[in-house]
Amino acid sequence: MAEPDIVSALRQVLPEDCVLWAAEDRRPYECDALTVFRELPRVVALPRTEEDVRAVLTTCARLRVPVVARGSGTGLSGGATPHPCGVLLSLSRMSRILGIDPLARTARLQPGVRNLAVSEAVAVHGLYYAPDPSSQVACSIGGNVAENSGGVHCLKYGLTVHNVLAVRGYSMSGERLELGGAAPEAPGLDLLSLAIGSEGLLMVVTEVTVRLIPRPTCAQLVMASFATCTGRPMRSPR
Repeated sequence: MAEPDIVSALRQVLPEDCVLWAAEDRRPYECDALTVFRELPRVVALPRTEEDVRAVLTTCARLRVPVVARGSGTGLSGGATPHPCGVLLSLSRMSRILGIDPLARTARLQPGVRNLAVSEAVAVHGLYYAPDPSSQVACSIGGNVAENSGGVHCLKYGLTVHNVLAVRGYSMSGERLELGGAAPEAPGLDLLSLAIGSEGLLMVVTEVTVRLIPRPTCAQLVMASFATCTGRPMRSPR
């Protein structure tokens, strides 16, 4: 299908400012943090709602156009590398915190919410979100789910897969999917763990329910030097 036809089809289901097709507008989306691989997408779609996401996926499925989902683009795996003949579906505009339950210690989030923003929002309740990738200031929850991100806290609290209770989203054909639930354990096959880390190949996530944990009562830095461990003074290298 010709490029103008794809743009026209997407503009019928999305506002005009949510469809980027000019080369200079698509250039920032040609790669994620793995900059050695670059590819200019044919079109960039920027949905604001779940219905927008479903409309893009059903339209692309009908036109047989490939779709690549993208979060904040901080990943180093190349998972957000665009398809040269396809649509890049960026979820960065879906960035609202939908709800916080301090008693159940959960939060419902859109995929574009920044990782660090979750902990900042729930700090007033004495809670925080444990996974802390090195790019947590910029990376998004949707991208964390796609990549099963971790960080140094994973040694104690696990990866994203251990801190997500449920996800909602759509298959590439536009079928709505809901995996997991509010309870720690859900009946049936563990499809939630299958979807987390699939890099958007199994579903495009539009809502995530995460587990929150109490903030530590104190934090202490422990540092041991060579002199402390051996009782001998350290010598400067010659």
